[in-house]
Amino acid sequence: MSGARLLVPVSESPTLRNTVAYAVGEALDAADATGDRAAVHFVYPVSERLTIGEDSRETERARELLEKVTVWAEEDLGDDAGAVAVETGLVGTGEYLFSPGDYAEVLTSYADGHDLDRAVFDPEFNPLGTTPLLPPLEGEVRRAGLDVEEAPVQRQRRSPLLVKRGTVAQFFALFGVSFLFYLLLAGSLARFELVTGAISAGIVAVALWGVSLTEPVEPVRTVQRLARLLLYVPYLLWEIALANLSIAYVVLHPSLPIDPKMVEFDAAVWSPLSVTTLANSITLTPGTLTVDVSRRHFTVHTLTRDAREDLFGGSLERAVRFVFYGRGGARIPSPKERSTEEGEES
Repeated sequence: MSGARLLVPVSESPTLRNTVAYAVGEALDAADATGDRAAVHFVYPVSERLTIGEDSRETERARELLEKVTVWAEEDLGDDAGAVAVETGLVGTGEYLFSPGDYAEVLTSYADGHDLDRAVFDPEFNPLGTTPLLPPLEGEVRRAGLDVEEAPVQRQRRSPLLVKRGTVAQFFALFGVSFLFYLLLAGSLARFELVTGAISAGIVAVALWGVSLTEPVEPVRTVQRLARLLLYVPYLLWEIALANLSIAYVVLHPSLPIDPKMVEFDAAVWSPLSVTTLANSITLTPGTLTVDVSRRHFTVHTLTRDAREDLFGGSLERAVRFVFYGRGGARIPSPKERSTEEGEES
């Protein structure tokens, strides 16, 4: 069946996440129809020629993006991971890419080499950044013999509004969160608290409906994350307890064996909420304090050598990835394993 082996070119874009989900879904459908294992190859066309043994900023960003895409794909596959092979790679590293024809050539060459029969494009795919590339690129790839399709995902508004039209699901999600938070603060389930909580939550939901929740609510994925969060909370409390014992030993030791240092590393978390969760978890754990976060680059003060080793060992980061990205995210290597440069002490 045509379409069981997909080529998906990727670049940073607001619609990339949904494109990944669409491509994975198409591959799963093809696998179900044929009974054979499907494949999705996510490739990043590198526009600058590389010198052997050297990496550029673009390739570093490309590898980070492909790592993120892999986590998304594994999250979308869930228990069906065996039905679809997910591959990633850089293309065009041996030459300069300028025109749609250049990009089409490296993409179709990759597709021929890996027996891919269909290309799925992100509607916002534009590795050049300024000049629109997609329409002529699609034409070039189609003329080379591949089936070509744009992922049917909603494009982002060019000038996004502060207040957007929400859905009923978003309204009830905000109402439920506000209602539960009110009851938590009240500490009571008395009739008065239930009534006033419902009124307050309704006011909040009406006022902030189009501001607080600007992305579609996915009930299944949200429930999965909440379930994983329930597992994460006792794990975090256990880590805090162990760190408290370690710091108590240091404080009570006659020689006070502290070794305070500032360290930096890039965490393999990408969404604002996951970055915030990791930063707060680090700060809550005695012996480490998040001083600054710039996107996914963390600056942390560590009190002891053991605290640094635990930080670079990546147990907290891995647990946070499990909450937000599932088991696939938890398998990403620790900061110490990812790069010899990451985690360098300043």
